[in-house]
Amino acid sequence: MATRGRGNHRQEILTHSSSPIGHTYGVRDATARRLSRLHAALYRTTRGRVGKRLVANDMLLLTTRGRRSDKTHTVPLLYLSDGEAVVVIASWGGRDYDPDWYLNLLARPAATVDLGGTSRPVMARIADGEERVIWWRRAQQAYRGYQAYQRRTRREIPIVILEPIT
Repeated sequence: MATRGRGNHRQEILTHSSSPIGHTYGVRDATARRLSRLHAALYRTTRGRVGKRLVANDMLLLTTRGRRSDKTHTVPLLYLSDGEAVVVIASWGGRDYDPDWYLNLLARPAATVDLGGTSRPVMARIADGEERVIWWRRAQQAYRGYQAYQRRTRREIPIVILEPIT
């Protein structure tokens, strides 16, 4: 992984050696964020008809409030179901730092999820111990890319449980 600096902005380039056609490619943070915004816009505009599935998994939109900006931020994420709760993985593609949405949830655990056009408030908590082990196993079964992400980073990838607020 290489790091490029431009002024105060840091960009990571991830090299993926297990691409479908056997070559390497890089994804910059700025590109990932633009694609994420496009995905969220398509998902929201079509009420989940476009963007609902990715790599054979269901997607949701998670909206958090910025820990510094106090603005809302929406990201599309793969999720797993646990009854009424949903589980998301803060992998950020195996980068060595946590995604902004995760840091926002640490500061303010109240958020909103959009599942196919239906929005609902949730409260976030971080899975740990045996619960984390169980969900990490399930996440890897759902999407094998998480294994590569964990190998690529020095941090333990957090698992977030989003429980409905009633």
